[in-house]
Amino acid sequence: MNTTHIKVDGMDCSSCALSITKTLQKQGLQNVKVNYANGDVSYDNIDNIEFTAIEKNIKDLGYKVVNDKIEENQNSVGFNFLNTNANRFLFCLVFALPLFLSHLVHIYWLMNPKVQFVLTTPVYIVGMLHFGKSAIRSLLKGFPNMNVLIALGSTAAYVYSVYGMLAGKAMEFMFFETTATTLTLVFLGNYLEDYTHAQTQKAVNALIKNQPQKATMIAFDDKYQELHFEVDAKDLKTGDLILIKTGDKVPTDCKILSGNGNVNESILTGESDAIVKQQKDTLIGGSVVMDGNFKAQVTVENNNSVLGQIIKLIQNAQTEKPPMQQLADKISAVFVPAVIVVAVATLLVNYYVVNVDFTESLLRCVAVLVIACPCAMGLATPAAIAVGLGRATKNGVLFKDATSLELFKNIKQIVFDKTGTLTTGSFKIVNYGIEELGINEDNFKMITYSLEKYSNHPLAKVIATEWKTNNEIRWQKIEEVKGLGMVATDKDGNEYKATSFKGVQQLTTDYSHNIYITKNNELLGFIDVADEIRPEAKEIIQQLHQQNIKTILLSGDKKEKCEAVAKELNIDEVYAEQTPQNKIDYVANLNAQQPTAMVGDGINDAPALAKASIGISLSEASQLAIQSAQVVLMKSGLKKLPFALNIGKSTYTTIQQNLFWALIYNVIAIPIAACGLLGKYGPTYGAIIMGLSDVILAINSVRLRWKKI
Repeated sequence: MNTTHIKVDGMDCSSCALSITKTLQKQGLQNVKVNYANGDVSYDNIDNIEFTAIEKNIKDLGYKVVNDKIEENQNSVGFNFLNTNANRFLFCLVFALPLFLSHLVHIYWLMNPKVQFVLTTPVYIVGMLHFGKSAIRSLLKGFPNMNVLIALGSTAAYVYSVYGMLAGKAMEFMFFETTATTLTLVFLGNYLEDYTHAQTQKAVNALIKNQPQKATMIAFDDKYQELHFEVDAKDLKTGDLILIKTGDKVPTDCKILSGNGNVNESILTGESDAIVKQQKDTLIGGSVVMDGNFKAQVTVENNNSVLGQIIKLIQNAQTEKPPMQQLADKISAVFVPAVIVVAVATLLVNYYVVNVDFTESLLRCVAVLVIACPCAMGLATPAAIAVGLGRATKNGVLFKDATSLELFKNIKQIVFDKTGTLTTGSFKIVNYGIEELGINEDNFKMITYSLEKYSNHPLAKVIATEWKTNNEIRWQKIEEVKGLGMVATDKDGNEYKATSFKGVQQLTTDYSHNIYITKNNELLGFIDVADEIRPEAKEIIQQLHQQNIKTILLSGDKKEKCEAVAKELNIDEVYAEQTPQNKIDYVANLNAQQPTAMVGDGINDAPALAKASIGISLSEASQLAIQSAQVVLMKSGLKKLPFALNIGKSTYTTIQQNLFWALIYNVIAIPIAACGLLGKYGPTYGAIIMGLSDVILAINSVRLRWKKI
């Protein structure tokens, strides 16, 4: 099922996101995810609902679906000055500033109620066109947002002032300045939120900007003369030939046909060292050619390149709601109605119980409406997650979902696969033997190559590379069986296997070899392949022990080999000779005790990776392992594992700090406003404080970009 991603403009708080979510779900869309912090909306449209109908529903709520073509047309024709919070603030400031100054220096003519009415009305109209329209639409849909509070507060002050002016009691009912300054300062607060939100998205936006826009395509005329011409990278198709020169960004994933040079892949790996690339190597879209020229063939279209997939994964992860955010959303869903009740109670209690005059009681009521901030709770998690995901990606760690960031705080034990994870996976054949007298060395190698060339296992790839031959068996059927190896049938019905000792234990008692080759259940021979421990593995295990994290080696390899690796690396526990099912059961048992992460790379690790609290895969792993894992360490082996753990914990700590601030702010600010402790400028101060509350959360989140981890 394809997931559709769109951008929606105009969301101010988590209740906005909730209203869009509920509306789209009611329309029949599934798996709806909305992130108001960056405007991302995604959904599954299994009923093939027309996009125009979806767009209309969003528009009816008071929001706008951002469309590139529409934006281009608007830019070419002109633009509406009042279409941004910054411009709305500047417009309103022109009228509100004289009103505010009049209370500071008591300019007589500015105290005239008619002058104040003239100055306030344009501000009120602009405010209602933005806040009022959104508030009415959200109420009609049954999902009140924070704009309801702003609209109610400013309208109460404005209508009360107009009534006083018409009744000839203007001095007793003078709230024009309160209306104008409140709306102006809320627009300022929204602008600051927009700016700080953009800062939290900076790392992801940098990735998007690194997607190449142009490519040099190679074609041939009728005389087979080579032609070069520029095309949009997004228009490249699989199989196209392209030319990449020094300084160019690689337009999409491709395979080098000719040429050599140095390439910087730091956009994906976090490592700035140049990598030597030559014929038959793969170039990753978004990487930069430092020196050299390449002719290459496109292997993946632009949107499905490694960089394109990473951007999609990050955007999906940002719309995911971890458990802590789900709790905050539940609070936000009832927040606006609760504040309205508190505001009305403030008016009634102050006037009837505390015997405060009606003007002052209304002022306190308006202050409560303005100072309440539901968006703080909605922003707390998305802002921190956006920065955490961005920094992780920049440093070569890819999180597929936001929940993994939060789960890392609980990890107390990590399970490692051996081959290709703790070891380099750079194997070489050190020994082989032929058991069947009727087969010669060349035939044995040919049979082995014909089997192993179809396997994703690191051992098989080494054998297929070293024993490659043009004389191979054309199989009638071949498959890779988890935990066993390759099984194939030739055109004559003979069954061949390349398997571990478990597949031949009924044929031999010698379990010391890596791979056994059989024909029709008869042993043909064996191959021994040597591996070496990753140079960074020992230091990584030591760092984990310093954090009181238990380490476990879980492998399908022989007990003696596993114990040797565990001893050298000082790993706490060893479980060897395990089948994929054994691995699943063992990881499930560990999860039942306490949250467990698993690091693996092979096809036989995939089920266990999916079963772990957090599955971690290396970028060189099999595709099934990468798909099953929630976290992928890009191109640096295990080096990034401690960073992945710590960025997850730091992000969670930031979320906790943000939610604490959002909660404590409302717990303190609303009673202060209700009791009149903000004085006669309560709504004005409330607007300032409300705007700054979101800015503080965003700034605290942005700190993650520089925090030492």
